[in-house]
Amino acid sequence: MAEDPESGGEKTEDASSRKLGKAREEGQVAKSTEIPSVFVLMGGVVALWASANHIYNNIAQVFHFNFTFEKIPEFTRLEMIELLAVHGQKMFMICLPLFAGVYLVALLSNVAQVGFAISWKAIEPKLSKLNPISGFKQKFSSRAVVEMVKNPAKIGVISMVVYYTIKGELTNINRLHDNSIGQILLFILNISFWTVIKVCLIMMVVALLDYAYQKWKFLEDQKMTKKEVKDETKQTDGDPMVKSRIRQLQHEAARKRMMADVPKADVVVTNPTRLAVALKYDGMQMDAPRVLAKGAGPVAKNIRRIARENEIPLVEDKQLARNLYSHVDIGGEVPIEYYQAVAELLAYVYKLKNSR
Repeated sequence: MAEDPESGGEKTEDASSRKLGKAREEGQVAKSTEIPSVFVLMGGVVALWASANHIYNNIAQVFHFNFTFEKIPEFTRLEMIELLAVHGQKMFMICLPLFAGVYLVALLSNVAQVGFAISWKAIEPKLSKLNPISGFKQKFSSRAVVEMVKNPAKIGVISMVVYYTIKGELTNINRLHDNSIGQILLFILNISFWTVIKVCLIMMVVALLDYAYQKWKFLEDQKMTKKEVKDETKQTDGDPMVKSRIRQLQHEAARKRMMADVPKADVVVTNPTRLAVALKYDGMQMDAPRVLAKGAGPVAKNIRRIARENEIPLVEDKQLARNLYSHVDIGGEVPIEYYQAVAELLAYVYKLKNSR
């Protein structure tokens, strides 16, 4: 596969859902024009066959209306307008089943391929579409080669189907001179109908193969280089270095807020040097004691330092310090299983303060 110098390397990675979605917004989808063509032809023939009686009756009414005169008509301007309105309504009713069937089949065949999507970008005028160099390149692209091979093959297949169908009916064709005009017309319509059906079945296979090729070609064209995948990941999730820096700043800000709450604590439980947990309890505002700050290593050292500077008691309790550090978040309430130990600790602190 050729390298893309603008995107930085060979396109070896499958297109991401984001790129496919963007291509869909721009009207770029895997679509075969053969499928709507085949289904429109088949839908038109079936609609014509199903509505043949309706069409015949309406045409008979038109002929009867035009060729049956109870009196010599006076072609005034008003009567001409009325005749035009009547015949326009009749022609609309005659063609309605055929047009409705063709429109419905065309819509469903396109929706079945690409889903329901309206892209205004696809019809926006672009000067790049008038570039003769791009147009010349498209004439020699792989799609153009496929079309050049497909169209003659399609014509050949259709010709063979029509030839063998008519050849199989030669015996019946030679006997038509003994039939009435109506029977001859009915025979021609019947042969034509089944010939078109056979052609449609053959062309349906061609359309499915063409759709498979168009989808494969579309996905190949949408492939990405490793650099494009990396750049898209950065745009979607953010630059990892920037995100790391943001997390670092957030942690520092949270640590500063936590340290600012240490002077409000009633007691700091230590491990004695590795861990430190600052506790506070206000019976008027809290349901249970809360952890205002906690930390390990250097953070614990800072908590102890601030506690000493603010004359907050430091109490060594290794088990309680480990439990509170592991199971209680900053700002969280002490769990009920630690109430007894914390209550005894606070009672000791209050007794110590009262003695002072």
